[in-house]
Amino acid sequence: MLTDKKYRFSNLLNTRIGFFLLVVILFCIKTYIAYQTKFTLGVKGGMQEFLLAVNPIPAALLTLGIALYFSGRLSYWLMMIIDTLESVWIFANILYYREFSDFLSLGVIKGSGNVQNNLGKSLVEILHFSDFFVFLDIIILVALLAFHVIRIDATPFKKRYAFLVTMVSFLLMGGEYGLASTDRSGLLTRTFDNNYIVKYLGLNEYAAFNVYQTQKESATRSKAKASDMDSILKYLDHSRAKANPTYFGKAKGKNVFIIHLESFQQFLIDYKVDGREVTPHLNAFFHNKNTIGFDNFFHQVAQGKTSDAEMMLENSLYGLPQGSAMVTYGAQNTYQAAPAILDQRGYTTAAFHGDVPSFWNRDSTYKSWGYDYFFSSQYYKTKPSYSVGYGLKDKIFFRDASNYIQQLPQPFYAKLITLTNHYPYLLDKQNTDFPATKTGDKTVDPYVQTAHYLDQAFAEFMNYLKRTGLLKDSMIVVYGDHYGISNNHRPAIAQLLHKKSINNYDLAQFQKVPFMIHAPGLKGGVDHSYGGEIDVLPTILHLLGDKNNNTIQFGTDLLSKQHDQRVAFRDGDFVTPKYTKVGSDVYLTKTGKQITPNAVQKRQLASIQNHVTTELSLSDRVIWGDLLRFYTPKGFQKVNRKDFTYQYTKALDNLKQAQKKEPTSIEAKNHSKSTMNLYKTDAPELK
Repeated sequence: MLTDKKYRFSNLLNTRIGFFLLVVILFCIKTYIAYQTKFTLGVKGGMQEFLLAVNPIPAALLTLGIALYFSGRLSYWLMMIIDTLESVWIFANILYYREFSDFLSLGVIKGSGNVQNNLGKSLVEILHFSDFFVFLDIIILVALLAFHVIRIDATPFKKRYAFLVTMVSFLLMGGEYGLASTDRSGLLTRTFDNNYIVKYLGLNEYAAFNVYQTQKESATRSKAKASDMDSILKYLDHSRAKANPTYFGKAKGKNVFIIHLESFQQFLIDYKVDGREVTPHLNAFFHNKNTIGFDNFFHQVAQGKTSDAEMMLENSLYGLPQGSAMVTYGAQNTYQAAPAILDQRGYTTAAFHGDVPSFWNRDSTYKSWGYDYFFSSQYYKTKPSYSVGYGLKDKIFFRDASNYIQQLPQPFYAKLITLTNHYPYLLDKQNTDFPATKTGDKTVDPYVQTAHYLDQAFAEFMNYLKRTGLLKDSMIVVYGDHYGISNNHRPAIAQLLHKKSINNYDLAQFQKVPFMIHAPGLKGGVDHSYGGEIDVLPTILHLLGDKNNNTIQFGTDLLSKQHDQRVAFRDGDFVTPKYTKVGSDVYLTKTGKQITPNAVQKRQLASIQNHVTTELSLSDRVIWGDLLRFYTPKGFQKVNRKDFTYQYTKALDNLKQAQKKEPTSIEAKNHSKSTMNLYKTDAPELK
């Protein structure tokens, strides 16, 4: 009896349909294993477990079923090719998810040329040997065919049966979506979280939906009209916060420095390793009597990470749910950004970045934002020892950037983007004088070392500002752009937080990043208000004495008594002083206690969720439709990209001409002599 079963099974495998079913089964098994071991999808309950197990089946039948329309060896070759392509897709998502806690999107793939610089070093850290298991079934199948354990069936396969397989795949997809919708209503209309789509529908269905969304976004711009701005303006008229009289205009006429701390999280402030402060200088700056330090300030980025942070910081517009707005819309859209606003109020505006100008499409986007100057890697002397990871080491970057800062006519707005504290947190031995943490996670443990180096570089720059007199004439804004340690390092995060284990509440609170504002005479202290990167622009403008009640900004002044403390995350989750919501989990923010909301709490949560969803959707409409082309507020002039050039020779010539016209720079006030002798650094590469 057993022999008969083995014989029938062997005969089945030697048929086209039998081999096809084997390929489908093995593919579905490996996909399910990847779901469970390589991603954190938050599966809960029997229905979600069932859907996760079966969701690879419809797409596998559809894609692999293409091969059934062909005959002979070609059919088998196509099954192997399709299986290989599918496996590469899973493999790529495993690597991307490990670093970004998200899935690849068309926007990310299209913009990969802008973010791939030095990616090879990151891949070495991201890649695990076990990731290659997704190709194991292909190796097994090829071996079975090569050694004739399974023989190729040359019998023609009827097209109507192939078509039947295709129809069955679509029916299963429809049934799967129906079941998913009963467990998660509005799955494809309300959610901003890609984890939900993959959990309920699968990786292939997510990819198809993402392509549909991307094409829909492209069509939105062509269909947009001026009246689309009406709902945006109506919403903002009711949400703007009045300036706080105590702080309004306190930094009027001051220079503005925006110091971008790469991958720097709030937990590092006052954090110690082996009894030593990781960031003693930033700690002192945070607690300075003239610094307002926010300890409940969150990053709000998605796939765009640093570019999303810049978009929010300088435009008070959210980044996109997929991809990067700077990459996709930086050159073509109209903006009302901080550089343009301040440039039209007499400021010189400049951005500084120690990597290639095309990174995140900055060289194009910055023109749309109205930056007079963009000092990228081509403006600095470079040697192999000067760079690490994604560009110039911070100590060298700050020193070399200062050479151009001293030439900027005052007042100026200057943004400096640091790089050394960037994943995978590489630093040579001669610059490492701080102990790594001992979580056992090779990605996490060197994080404090590069953060410590950044802190030292920050201190050197602050000393230069003090020596030149710039410190007393400037407002210094310091912020962390996004997380440095992703949620995929839970055991290590628990150790860093001195906890046995962590939950979704802990991970939500872990998304806090520093935000500090320092200016002479400013009444400082630690402010416990809840806010995020979307709130930076209105806060800065009010401090500079600019009410700015007309430009499109979705954030509110953090210092205003009317500040909206509902912090929206890009996936639709949120944090408020009362509630923290992550997926379907709700916690009390003050205690971290998870709750099952009662009737009153449900109404409150629904109101907050409606606000979050509305705000994210309206911001997306502004970017997708390029709606700001239809709206020019009173007192603001649209930016003409042709007015700006970042070509090295022309830009430096423009800077010289600007100094002659307005001899207000530090260098001009120093009798046209350089102040670089006042810059002191212990960077070993410069000795």
